This record gives sequence, C-alpha cells and structure tokens, in this order.
Amino acid sequence: MSVTTRRTRLAAAALAAITAIGGLAACGNDDDKPAAGEKPAKLVVDTFGEMGYDELVKQYEKDTGIKVELRKTAQLGEYRPKLVRYLATGKGAADVTALEEGILNEFKPNARNWADLTPLVADHSKEYLPWKWELGKAQDGRLIGLPTDVGSLAVCYRKDLFQAAGLPTERDQVSALWPDWKGFHDAGLKYKQASGKAFIDSITAVSNGVMFQGGGDLFYDKEDNIIADTSPAVKNAWDTATSMADISAKASTWSPEWSGGFKQGTFAATFCPSWMLGIVSDNSGPANKGKWDVASVPGGGGNWGGSWLAVPAQSKYPNEAAKLAEYLTNAKSQVEAFKLKGPLPTNLEALKNDAFISYTNEYFSNAPTGKIFGESVAKIQPTYLGPKHQAVKENALEPALRAFENGQADKAKAWEQFTKDAKTQGAF
Repeated sequence: MSVTTRRTRLAAAALAAITAIGGLAACGNDDDKPAAGEKPAKLVVDTFGEMGYDELVKQYEKDTGIKVELRKTAQLGEYRPKLVRYLATGKGAADVTALEEGILNEFKPNARNWADLTPLVADHSKEYLPWKWELGKAQDGRLIGLPTDVGSLAVCYRKDLFQAAGLPTERDQVSALWPDWKGFHDAGLKYKQASGKAFIDSITAVSNGVMFQGGGDLFYDKEDNIIADTSPAVKNAWDTATSMADISAKASTWSPEWSGGFKQGTFAATFCPSWMLGIVSDNSGPANKGKWDVASVPGGGGNWGGSWLAVPAQSKYPNEAAKLAEYLTNAKSQVEAFKLKGPLPTNLEALKNDAFISYTNEYFSNAPTGKIFGESVAKIQPTYLGPKHQAVKENALEPALRAFENGQADKAKAWEQFTKDAKTQGAF
C-alpha cells in the first residue's frame, strides 16, 4: 500500500471519528454545560499502572476545594479499549487522561478529541526534556499532552536469591556481571545451575528492554510504513529475547503467574523501568522489603514507557482540568510522584532537584534510585513508535515470542507468524 493511499485511509478514518463525535455533541443539551466561571465540585483523573498521584491529589483538594477522583486501571491493555469507547461515544472520559507512549500516536490524528492545552496553561516548553515535550503535540500543532515521565531502564534483582545461588549481591558487582546481553545470559545460566530455578520472568520482558535501547525506527518508519519484518532494532530484540528462553520462568508480564512470582521467588530478576518500581514493591509485599535491589541494564541505557496527561475535549471543565494536569506534572509534583511510586521525572528542574538526586528507595535496599535513573535519562534515544505500536507489540510480537518460549513454535515459525500478524495489527 502506498503512503498516499494509507494517508487517505487515515484521513477518512479521522474524519469519520470526528464527524461521529461532532454529531453526538450536537445532540447534547446546553443545560449540561456549566455556567461561565463555575467551579467544578469534582474532577476525574484516569491513569494506568502506578503514577504516584495519591498524595498529590489530596493536597490539590486541600488547596482548591475541588475533589479529585482517581480511576486507576492496572494494565494498559484494559485501559486503552475503555478510552477508545469514551472517545467514540463522546461520554465517560475523565477530565484528565494519561496517555502512554505506545498509544499516544494512535490518538493524534483525531486531535479534536483533545483540548489544546496551549491557551489553557502557561508556556512550559523550555521546562521539559525537549523531545518529550514535542511528542505531546499532534500533527496540527495542537498541544494535547503535558509530559509526565520516561521509562529509563534498570534491572531489579533479588539479593537473597542471588546470595543463595553464589552470585554477587552488591549492586556495582551485579552490574559488572553483565556489561552486555551475553554477560546477562551467562549470569542467568549460573543462577539456574545453582538454584534450579528460572532467572528472569519472561523473554517478552527482554524484548522490551532491548528494543528501546538503540533509538531509531521499530515497527514503523517515519512515513508510517510498517517495517516490522526488516527493522534491525526489532530483529535484534527478537534474537536477544529468544536467546534467553532457557533462563525464563515463562511468566507473561501482568499475568497472575507474573504478579505472584514476585512474592514466591519464581524468578530472581526483571527489567524495571523507573515506573515499574512501585509495581515490583506492591507485588512483592512487605515481607520482601529489603530483598530487592537495582542494577544497571545490560548494553547501556534504554527507555520503556512514559506518558503524558491530556484533557479530553468532552470534559465540561477543560480550564480546571488543564490546571490539574499542570499541577500534577510540575517539577515539585514529579519529584513527589517519583518518591512514592517511581515514575521518572521529565521536568528539567525536577531532574536537578536535590531531593530527587539524593533519594534512596528503602524498599530496594536503599538503592540510590534518583542517581541511578537520573543519570540514565541523558542516554535515552527518542524512538518513533508509529500509530499502532502498542497493538503490534501486544498482539503480534509478544504472542509470537510466547509461542516460541512455550515450545508451541520453533524460532523460524514464530518469526513468520509475528511478521504476518504485524501487518494486520499495524494497519490503519
């Protein structure tokens, strides 16, 4: 399919969605609109995973007298369909909505679904990582998202399990075990031989770690052509991930086996972008406090995840919603969110903040997570994800990797299935 044809299809789909939503809006009752200057009694915020806003919204309520309802969805895979439904029907969306990098581009073509934040907030364009700020803009220049976090990579590992297997436990020594992915695999084999247990949770976690290390194109090129079958970055992630099958617990990320595996010691290490720290500690529970630590990721830095806060156009209070998003993403709030649940700041002032840089995480053996993740931000290479990145990753790449990991397909057959499904899942 030519680029022109694809863009024509995209424009038609966007027009259809805009028309549908416009029709619903026309059926609305003006009596539903708040009076000019009316203060909302409540604002709703939709997030996924853990973004560290629990204490921040309490302070916002105290400062403004506006109640804030936090609607949390654990998994992005459950979050996205609900958001799509809200936008398609013109009702149900929160006043402030988190958009993860894997789904952000999917919503940009229909930019009219989102409030343009430029006239609603102060000019913060020089206050964030430049590439992160620019990605919050739609193709028409509309600012649809304020940056929250990035997902600088590290490895979370169980010190007690490493010690029992005769591996080093101090984070510098552990990092030295794996200057590259071969070193990581070698350490995993030593652990498995000594303990009889799996070293990592799954090979899909490895693919997420590797794929975002080099920057450049992944499933799409800059013209939104699907290049999943020829992308060097994707092939490298595939080859590296499949090479780790012999040290994997085969516990898919977000599955019950994966969540329970943290408490049960089913695996000794997992790849943890900064935002994953809160999830690791929540899944592991109080009994495992002090048993986890944080080491560097093989092969240098990388980025897995990160989000923006947007205001759906259907919000009755776009001005107040924008101010709440502005509050949750300012430098002070980003530092507090990081200390509570781990999302890594993108605000430049926050990244230089002494409270951030000197922060140590008590749950993770007092690891200096501010220093570890803060230093890795500069190594992040911006990656172009394309319009259906998340669908290709979740519905094509990861099922094929799991099929190989579980012995349901050999490597060649699994790759063939991935490249076939990528074209279907990535079409738009």
